[in-house]
Amino acid sequence: MGKRLLVQRRGRGGSVFRSPSWKRVGDVRYHPILEEELNSCVEFLVKDIVHDPGRSAPVAVVTNSKGLKTLMVAPEGLFVGQKVYFGAQASPNVGNVLPLKNIPEGTLVCNIEGLPGDGGRYVRSAGSYATVVSHSGDSVIVQFPSGMVKSFSGSCRATVGLVAAGGIVEKPLLKAGASYHKYRSKSVKYPRVRGKAMSPYAHPHGGGSHPKGGRPVSRTAPPGQKVGMIAPKRTGRKKK
Repeated sequence: MGKRLLVQRRGRGGSVFRSPSWKRVGDVRYHPILEEELNSCVEFLVKDIVHDPGRSAPVAVVTNSKGLKTLMVAPEGLFVGQKVYFGAQASPNVGNVLPLKNIPEGTLVCNIEGLPGDGGRYVRSAGSYATVVSHSGDSVIVQFPSGMVKSFSGSCRATVGLVAAGGIVEKPLLKAGASYHKYRSKSVKYPRVRGKAMSPYAHPHGGGSHPKGGRPVSRTAPPGQKVGMIAPKRTGRKKK
C-alpha cells in the first residue's frame, strides 16, 4: 500500500505543517498611503528593532506623532531613535520610504510594493536588495537580486537601502536540531528526503537498482504523479 507524498500531506494539514503564526510580531507591511505623503512627507521615529520568528530580516517598529504604528523590514544601518520619512518629498536616504518615481537611478532599494498601497511584496529577505535602473513615464524599471528586470508603477513605494542581517547565511547551524527549529518556525518539514532515495511505494521517483531522477511530467498530471520537473520549458544540456 502506498503512502501520501509530502505535498499531499501538507495539503491535508496537521501540526507538522501548521505555521506558528501566533509567534509573529505582527503584519510587517507599510501603512496605507496617507494624504500628506502624496505631496510632502511624514516623519516617523524608530522605536524598536525586533526579531520576527521565521523571518530572516529584523523588523523595525516605527511610529509618528499621531500614534500611527508601522512594522517594516529594517534596512541595514537603521538604528533605534532614528527619524525616517515616508512620502514623495523625502530624501533618498537609508531607511526612508519613497515612491519609486522619486528614487534616483542606481539607488539600492528593498521591500518594494507590487501594486501601490499593497504594503510591500518584493526583496524582503536578509541581505537582499534591488537596483533602480531607469524611469520611463510613470513606469520604473528595477533589477532584482537574481538579475531579472521588472517594471513597476512609479507610485509603488520602496525602502532606500538593502535589507539588514545579510550575514545570517554565514552563521553555522552546527547541529541538525538548529536546522529543525529554523524550518519549524517557517512551517516547513525537516529533514526533506529525496524522492529517488525512497521506495517505489512512497514516491514516483523511488525504486530501481541505480539512482535516477524523474522524468518531466505534464502540468495537468494528477496529484501523486505531479512531482519533479513539472512542464519544463526545456530539458537536457543546453546547446551552445
